[in-house]
Amino acid sequence: MGTSLQPVDVLAPGANLNAYMQAVNGFAVLSAEEEKQLAEDLYYRENLDAARRLVMAHLRFVVHIAKSYAGYGLNQGDLIQEGNVGLMKAVKRFNPEKGVRLVSFAVHWIKAEIHEFILRNWRIVKVATTKAQRKLFFNLRGAKKRLAWLTNDEAEAVAKDLDVDVKHVREMEGRLSAFDAAFDAGNDDDDDAAYQAPAHYLEDKRFDPATQLEDANWQENSVNNLNMALGELDDRSRDILQQRWLNEDKSTLHELADQYGVSAERIRQLEKNAMKKVRAMMEA
Repeated sequence: MGTSLQPVDVLAPGANLNAYMQAVNGFAVLSAEEEKQLAEDLYYRENLDAARRLVMAHLRFVVHIAKSYAGYGLNQGDLIQEGNVGLMKAVKRFNPEKGVRLVSFAVHWIKAEIHEFILRNWRIVKVATTKAQRKLFFNLRGAKKRLAWLTNDEAEAVAKDLDVDVKHVREMEGRLSAFDAAFDAGNDDDDDAAYQAPAHYLEDKRFDPATQLEDANWQENSVNNLNMALGELDDRSRDILQQRWLNEDKSTLHELADQYGVSAERIRQLEKNAMKKVRAMMEA
């Protein structure tokens, strides 16, 4: 079968990436007959050693694919490891009766895992969540030939090639051109730069303990003052305010007029005078 197999931890490229690449390049490439035999052993007899051999023989292919995503600024070892996950998923699902080589079948699974990793880690905020956005994200980066913004003709050409709306091309271009800002200001930032840090203007003070205590004290004090002010009113005026404003089921002017045997206008006057007295006592 060629070169003897190394320990399975070769699947996890560590700090020494060059040593990892040298190790995976030492595995012999399988012939079509060898690959089919191993695939059948796995598919029909669940031979895990056959699965291991298939994976090891294709690790160099994962490295080759991962290198094509170097422009995203992510750790190459991480990209390779994610691609290895996709390779193992492909080996598990590979049907030797389909008449295709494993490498042709596995490329989809390898790229899918790498794509998912890039979308999770390329930016703090996800730039693509739907299937259409993901397609546009990866293809638009390849379609842009320069750093400047796309012209209208270029944007329309990209939209036509990818079968998407022009506005979606513009939206994704804006996301690709944006950058992540640190939430807190750096230690070396001056006062102006620190003032512009998101931590300065995105702070949510609603749940600050000091603010909550202050609000609770203010509310308690307001309720106490209101009760004291109501206690200074005559019984009828206090009852009118209670029924008009404080009860859950509030009474109308006409209902109170019938209750006290006066006109609705008289109830309104009593209510107005009572409100004025309460306001004056609470502001005193």
